[in-house]
Amino acid sequence: MFIFLLQLRHMVEDQNEYYLFALFSALVWALWIIKTVISRRYRPYVLPHQATTSVVVPVVDEPLDLFRDVIGRMVEQQPDEIIVVINGARNPGLEGVCDEFGSLVRWVHTPIPGKRNAVKIGTEMSRYDITVLVDSDTVWTPGVLEELIKPFADERVGGVTTRQRILEPTRSWITRWADWLENSRSLYSMPAQSVLGQVGCLPGRTIAFRRNILVRVMDRFMTERFLGVFLEVSDDRTLTNLTLKEGYRTVYQHTSLVYTDAPLQVKKLFKQQLRWARGSQYNTLRMLPWMLGHAPWLAVFFIADIVLPFLLAGTIMGWIYRAVSGTGVNFYQAILDTYGEQTGWIWVIGLMVTSSVLSMSIRQIRHLQEVPSDFFRLPLFIIVSTFFLMPIRLIGFFRMGHVAGWGTRAGAYVGGDVPGMTDQSTSTLLAELDELPTDAPVDVVDRAGRHTTSGSGPA
Repeated sequence: MFIFLLQLRHMVEDQNEYYLFALFSALVWALWIIKTVISRRYRPYVLPHQATTSVVVPVVDEPLDLFRDVIGRMVEQQPDEIIVVINGARNPGLEGVCDEFGSLVRWVHTPIPGKRNAVKIGTEMSRYDITVLVDSDTVWTPGVLEELIKPFADERVGGVTTRQRILEPTRSWITRWADWLENSRSLYSMPAQSVLGQVGCLPGRTIAFRRNILVRVMDRFMTERFLGVFLEVSDDRTLTNLTLKEGYRTVYQHTSLVYTDAPLQVKKLFKQQLRWARGSQYNTLRMLPWMLGHAPWLAVFFIADIVLPFLLAGTIMGWIYRAVSGTGVNFYQAILDTYGEQTGWIWVIGLMVTSSVLSMSIRQIRHLQEVPSDFFRLPLFIIVSTFFLMPIRLIGFFRMGHVAGWGTRAGAYVGGDVPGMTDQSTSTLLAELDELPTDAPVDVVDRAGRHTTSGSGPA
């Protein structure tokens, strides 16, 4: 913020000078103001709604105790059916967990790996009006399903997503950062887009669609290519795109809360964020013509997500060039002349840190109202979000057409194989599950492969 103000003053005084960092900062603030103003109009759906539901859970491998708890919490909320699609290698452990619930849970195995095929199989097996897609490591809190289906009372709504947080965020700085990102998104971007009826990506931890929409778009979901490639990743964004193109609204239900895990190692976090960066930017370019014609604000939000990392990279390269070449304006010269070289630089650094923390605290005010202690973690949040996440976005842009695996599935959260999770890691998470809130959260925003079915499944 300090540098931005100095550059802004210089641009006003000398109209022939323009600075990328000033443009970067102005764009960041403009986006925040727009999202804040729009999101103040957000209200969750509150009227009860009755609808039949099919819960579909694609799974590759999970710790058995955790998976049992995940399925058990779904069973407690009494959907009309739960279908578990085990894809890849046979997994007798997961099959056994499903069988423990008897006729309440049907499972099916397909040797074809991949979440999209699993979603297709689950949709084909489903029999009810609303299909709820759930990641196999996602934990429901009480009232999730009841709250999730309320928006479907509006016939214009085709897809709904939940509020999502990270299990036991105090485990490490990574989980704190991931939970902060999730909460910030749920307090600004998601409610703003929901007001417009155009949530650009319904995050796939737990999302609900009208089944007839999934049936209509399934062929495109399974085969549609862009930039000459078909990407398995970003299935949730693809389903969101197709739902919007069908003319339906996609919305966010703040009162439906789920928890999920996060990576515990930097390498795994990098792979996860890179996968998301690739899929997000791939789908932004893919949907851009439609968004420009039908959802201009959505186009602004997603184009900015692509442009901002490039502006920041250009800014940093410009700073390096001017430092090496000795060219450009020294914005701090007046301070250095006043206080001397050593004391002057102390003042400069102090003003830079103070203004950065103040700037970020304003833009994160809603999160800080919920977690005041995070104010003291703002410098770390700024550093990680800027110097870790921004480069990943750049790499993801240039690698968006690269076909690769999921990168974070099957044990990725602890950085090892799934069998290694069955003791300390799983018991820690299960202890956290027992302490989850008993009520749904209040609104704090003021504003066709081969497959084998289980005995309880269809013939």
